[in-house]
Amino acid sequence: MKKLKIGFSKKKKKKQKEMHVPEAPKSPIRKGLKIIEKYPLYEPFAHVVIVQNPKTGEYKYILDELQLDPLEQGIYDRILDILLAEIASPKEEIKDPRKFFAEEAKKIVDKYRISLGWLPDVSWYKILYHAERNLVGFGNIDPLMRDPNIEDISCDGVTKPVYVWHRTYESIQTNLEFPNDEVLDNMVVKLVHMGGKHVSTAFPIVDASLPGKHRLAVAYRREITPFGTAFTIRKFREDPYSIIDLINIGTFSEEMSAYFWMCLENRASIMVLGGTAAGKTTALNALACLIKPGSKIITIEETAELNLPHDNWVSLIARQSYGLGGSGIGEVALFDLVKTSMRHRPDIMIVGEVRGQEAYVLFQALATGHGGMCTMHAENLDSAVKRLTSKPMDISPAYIPLMNIVIPIQRVYLTKKNEKKAYRRVITVNEIQDFEKYKTPGKWQPLLDNHLIDFDKSSLLDSIAERQGVSKKDLISEINKRKDVLHWMRERNIRSYRDVAAIIAEYYARPKLTYNKILEGEEIQAIAASKNA
Repeated sequence: MKKLKIGFSKKKKKKQKEMHVPEAPKSPIRKGLKIIEKYPLYEPFAHVVIVQNPKTGEYKYILDELQLDPLEQGIYDRILDILLAEIASPKEEIKDPRKFFAEEAKKIVDKYRISLGWLPDVSWYKILYHAERNLVGFGNIDPLMRDPNIEDISCDGVTKPVYVWHRTYESIQTNLEFPNDEVLDNMVVKLVHMGGKHVSTAFPIVDASLPGKHRLAVAYRREITPFGTAFTIRKFREDPYSIIDLINIGTFSEEMSAYFWMCLENRASIMVLGGTAAGKTTALNALACLIKPGSKIITIEETAELNLPHDNWVSLIARQSYGLGGSGIGEVALFDLVKTSMRHRPDIMIVGEVRGQEAYVLFQALATGHGGMCTMHAENLDSAVKRLTSKPMDISPAYIPLMNIVIPIQRVYLTKKNEKKAYRRVITVNEIQDFEKYKTPGKWQPLLDNHLIDFDKSSLLDSIAERQGVSKKDLISEINKRKDVLHWMRERNIRSYRDVAAIIAEYYARPKLTYNKILEGEEIQAIAASKNA
């Protein structure tokens, strides 16, 4: 829906005394709270105000959304039935359901607005907004889903405030809550159906992927939680973080990224470790941009989160059982997908997260010469190896060295500009030589907030140099050139993951020519093509 200019003609102004005038919206902000920031979500219907309590220092996320008054609500209920009856399903697949609905709904409203009773234009715009929000949007949380600053949305139950994870203010309480079980349950059932799944008291736990690849986790009704339905949505970025983004925010360093680039080119396997929301999948997705173009990549996930710029990419998603109880009829588990992927002859196999038997098949694939990447919940290398060698993964200690590089990522708190904030940092870069024999060529220094890399400690580079028939000194020289390429992209503010992948592809195709152009400040062909497009 386009931005609307709301106003009344002179004739309508004369009628306002006799006819319905929309109620002035009440401010949702309590007195005594300090306004920190304001920004629109969907003009003119939804805005956000970030406030702070001066006494406690706590922030709060205030959603200011235009609501329907009683007369508008009555007409909205009537027009909703008409819309559901008259809007026909599109004959062909449509890219933008919201745009399709807005166009069709406007035609129907224009047809019935006289018979439904006179309302000013502003009221009809509000009614259409709420119809779009509730029928093809995400319901009550639709404005939150429009906020690009929000990473997570979580509801802990009925009459409990919804919380969001904001990129600036971190975990913050909102003024949105669900007043009763019926409202909350109906919205969650709608969300689950949008993800193509089913939820009921018999199957109260659901993981689903919403339109836009947002990840939904549900605990339904009071079967497993005493406070009513709980849900969490992990929002998916349409423009994922690239390796340049992660260098800019300090998760990786330029030198470290160039080292990973060299290792991935030579089919080294990488495992990213970390706790919940440490940035494991984000790091994995960014590292995948460094894979050589043309390589056949297969990603295996429970819910789709990875988004790669490569053309030769197959995405496999696990499927829950259709059967009742523990029958497992129709289930396609990660274990099955990893086995199946072997028949597709992948160059690189990426498993979103290993936690069970699929780890065994992944290590078998590494043993046959395939490249592999994955994430795992673990704090550090020692705890990761203990998990891998224990049930249910049960990896033989002899297979552990097949995972060449292990990267623990943590969410750390640093004080910058007199403000303490959370950041994601690669804590160490570990190379596995043998079971319980590790080397650490890279380490994060908390006091300086930088990464120290010592390639003399890298046995993997020794192995790569030997296979290539070059000296380690020459290999390190090539890594430094790739570091210059990454630095050049940072200076030019080339950060989109597709643009970054295009530059990397051009460097793979013509390394000397591309590097010389970078040194001379000439424009790279891939970027010129991107600008023209």
